Amino acid sequence: MLLIDIGYCESSDRQVKKLLKALTYLRGASGLSFQIQRHTAHIKTWSWRECERERKNVANQAEAKVFFCTSSTASWGSKKQKRRVQLRSAAADFIMSNPEIEQQLAPLRERVQEQGNLVRELKAKGAAELDVKKAVAELKVRKKALEEKELALTPSVVSFDRAKMEDLLKRRFFYDQSFAIYGGITGQYDFGPMGCALKSNILALWRQFFSLEEQMLEVDCSMLTPEPVLKASGHVERFADLMVKDVKTGECFRLDHLIKQALEKLCKAKDASAALQAECEDIIIKLDGLSKQELADVLAKYQIKSPLTGNDLTEPIEFNLMFATQIGPTGLVKGFLRPETAQGIFVNFKRLLEFNQGRLPFAVAQIGNSFRNEISPRSGLIRVREFTMAEIEHFCDPALKDHPKFSNVASEKLTLYSACNQMDGKSAQQSTIGEAVSTKLVANETLGYYMARIQQFLHAIGIKPECLRFRQHMGNEMAHYACDCWDAEILTSYGWVECVGCADRSAYDLSQHSAATGVRLVAEKRLPAPKTVEVSEIVPNKQTLGKTFKKDAKAITEALSKLSLEDIKSVESQLSAGGQYKLTLTDGATHELGADTIGVKHSTKTVHVEEFIPSVVEPSFGIGRIMYALLEHSFQCRDGDEQRCYFTLPPLVAPLKCSILPLSNNAEFQPYTQQLSASLTKAELSHKVDDSSGSIGRRYARTDEIAIPYGITVDFDTLKEPHTVTLRDRNTMKQVRLGLDVVVGVVKDLATARLTWTQVLEQYPAFEQQETTK
Repeated sequence: MLLIDIGYCESSDRQVKKLLKALTYLRGASGLSFQIQRHTAHIKTWSWRECERERKNVANQAEAKVFFCTSSTASWGSKKQKRRVQLRSAAADFIMSNPEIEQQLAPLRERVQEQGNLVRELKAKGAAELDVKKAVAELKVRKKALEEKELALTPSVVSFDRAKMEDLLKRRFFYDQSFAIYGGITGQYDFGPMGCALKSNILALWRQFFSLEEQMLEVDCSMLTPEPVLKASGHVERFADLMVKDVKTGECFRLDHLIKQALEKLCKAKDASAALQAECEDIIIKLDGLSKQELADVLAKYQIKSPLTGNDLTEPIEFNLMFATQIGPTGLVKGFLRPETAQGIFVNFKRLLEFNQGRLPFAVAQIGNSFRNEISPRSGLIRVREFTMAEIEHFCDPALKDHPKFSNVASEKLTLYSACNQMDGKSAQQSTIGEAVSTKLVANETLGYYMARIQQFLHAIGIKPECLRFRQHMGNEMAHYACDCWDAEILTSYGWVECVGCADRSAYDLSQHSAATGVRLVAEKRLPAPKTVEVSEIVPNKQTLGKTFKKDAKAITEALSKLSLEDIKSVESQLSAGGQYKLTLTDGATHELGADTIGVKHSTKTVHVEEFIPSVVEPSFGIGRIMYALLEHSFQCRDGDEQRCYFTLPPLVAPLKCSILPLSNNAEFQPYTQQLSASLTKAELSHKVDDSSGSIGRRYARTDEIAIPYGITVDFDTLKEPHTVTLRDRNTMKQVRLGLDVVVGVVKDLATARLTWTQVLEQYPAFEQQETTK
């Protein structure tokens, strides 16, 4: 039993309510009993820090995960929608420890499992594709309802004011909408000094983490890609969405989103009948499986108009998400801005293999911008039209996907949300990557190794471990050529957001480009012992071919040389039956070839090596999404002063590592300020000198806003022998006094994670000073 006396609290009853809320969660989670005594007499005065400390003590005693922070009470910007947002995680542990919550979720879990079993059954029976798609769409709806209920019942990990954070990002120019003075362009953003530095530091750490440590080859390929390349990869054919246009204004809308919003509005109308609601809900469930004509019929049946103007809409149009362009002045060569960086690596595979002396496995890295002409970009940096990607293509033998360094990460524990758990309505579960690979939950060691390394990287830059999970693609999501695929999803105020994809793409890409170009994108491996193989090839009668087909003879000869073994067998059977073989060229022309123009030759040869098309494991990082998630996770407000906001970015990726702040405008401080600045520059530490007017507390607050982790203050003690300065930590606001000659080395070690602030506090005397912004 805990007896808690509550007297006057200087931060008002709001904090008392939060303490009560925490205790209520704890009572449900661990059976904690408590009694509240509220006194009107002044028993004890609590500051906000004491309230928070008390809350933490209670939480620690109860051994339950309870996380919460306050929301802003600022008056400015209060009209903005969705200002207060809570992030919730650790759901599985909390829910399992609370039978009452599990009881609420049980019916939703049963509904998901029931639908998952139906999907399995339909696939096993070989049901029509449309029926499977409709069943999967219903499964997604039920899954989403379950996840939303789980999050709603789980204590919050972070609570913050999203609009306040976005205001700070804009005011300190981390990033802002492109061409803002012209009204801005949706889905395009410019990074300011702090955003640019943060992005550069994340990419520098990524290079160190992957390119250097894994000894990868790095390339930088052209963003302008000819159409044949993207035709071979499948982007031209499949990279499209359906949209409609406002007939008068030309405003575009993504069709499935528009229909969903319109039908949801119809369902909520006061005069909506039960039959209409059921009909609309049924269509919403089946949206993903409807054809272009079926969607057009829905549009006409419910007379859906433009949501902005009420105008009529055009018929559905297929809209390719790639930016098309023409290469060269004639406009005859069609091209696209690349939708991903990977294709540049695949088409250079042969050169890269030669550079690596023909040895596998090896990995290639590339960092660069990609482009997708989103119909409705939204959610800030999460869905944009131009974005930075950091991709790795790991080439390996399809029969040997072990990784030499897998043992180094086998004990790494990941939160895995498997396809089976998704279909059965279960929560994500924790497992070591070693166990996941050994049980074949993760397909192979190479895929598992990169998943573990992705988690280590995301933790290193500051992503909260409890807000990270790996979700496996279900069968309907996975590309037909992929063996296994997991997305690293980060919990943000927009929900779980895919930030890194990690897929085993098999040999699809290299096979497609080989077929399109006739260039053999293969590797070789030495056989344990020589073996004899049969060789079949088409032998053209060049003289007869030349006389018969004249200028087409060369193209025919080249096409014959690209025929596969199965095609050659087909040619032989047709010729032996006295018929003719019909050959189709790349331009669509067809030619009939008889036994007088071609023949089939069989022979044997002894080989010492075997050719194969390598498989590819691809981790693909969306840098903008990772940046946004990191900013959300690191946004904080000072206890007791919620107008004083800052980012707790780790020193490794912080835009600037240090600030130099003279205590006042005293001219005697200037030489020491200049000396420190020169020393920090020499040590390759980015820094900012703030010698502007204003109190030292106000200047500390300004540097905190742009996430500077450490601050060096030059004061009157600096003028005395021995010369000393104070060093301040952004997160704790604690300071130490140390020598002018050692402070740069200490900051260097802190910024490179060779030293922690706790160690600094142990080595140097604390400096006490009351911070104030007045």
